[in-house]
Order: sequence, then C-alpha cells, then structure tokens
Amino acid sequence: MAAIVHFEIPTDDKDRANTFYESAFGWNLSPMQGMDYTIAITAPSDEQTGTPKEPGAINGALFPRTDALKTPVLTIDVDNIDAALAQVESAGGSVVQAKDAVPTMGWYAYFKDTEGNVLGVWQTDTSAGT
Repeated sequence: MAAIVHFEIPTDDKDRANTFYESAFGWNLSPMQGMDYTIAITAPSDEQTGTPKEPGAINGALFPRTDALKTPVLTIDVDNIDAALAQVESAGGSVVQAKDAVPTMGWYAYFKDTEGNVLGVWQTDTSAGT
C-alpha cells in the first residue's frame, strides 16, 4: 500500500508564507539549494534523512503557486513512478506534470485523480548514497 509521505503548500508571497508558518506553527523552514522550494520540517526528524521520527508524521514544503498547482498537494510514495503514472491513467486519472528529478534524491510528478484533485507521486533514488 502506498503511503502519503509529503505535503506541499503553494504560496503567492514566499516570505509572507514562511513568516506565517514559522509564527503560527513553529515549523523549521529552509530553502532548498538550486530550487524555488522551501522545505518545511514539522516534526522531530532524523538529521541525516529528514524523515520524521514520529510514526505518521510527515514533513513538507512551500512552493510558488502555478496555474496547474493552485491548492495544497499530498504526495504518495511509490516504488516505480513510471508504473504509478501509467496506473493513474489506467484508472481514469491524468498526468498534470510529468516525472522530473530532484538530483541525488529521487523523482516526482503530479497527477489529477477522477475527482479533479491534484496529488503528487514520489520515487526515492535508492542508488543515492551507495
């Protein structure tokens, strides 16, 4: 069973949004190098992997709002992103943004389900660090 492992919140004003989430919830926000993307640590996490230590907790990110990505996105962990996107389409969904890489970390894509919701899929690069 594929689990939800990440969330993303679109923003119109990165500084305003960062200030809000830091002030309102105490999240630790840090920009990701080379991307217009801010990592949000929301729970105590492993310092090496960033994985939350608490069962069921997830971390996320803030990113610039686009026409295709207007609302918060939940991301589902998959073993094979290409197969997952094919299964999404087979089940009646559609790909919103094709697979792209986060160097040394993995691959992501966005899809629309049969209800019009946009969600993400993530495949970890298991060769990283080996």
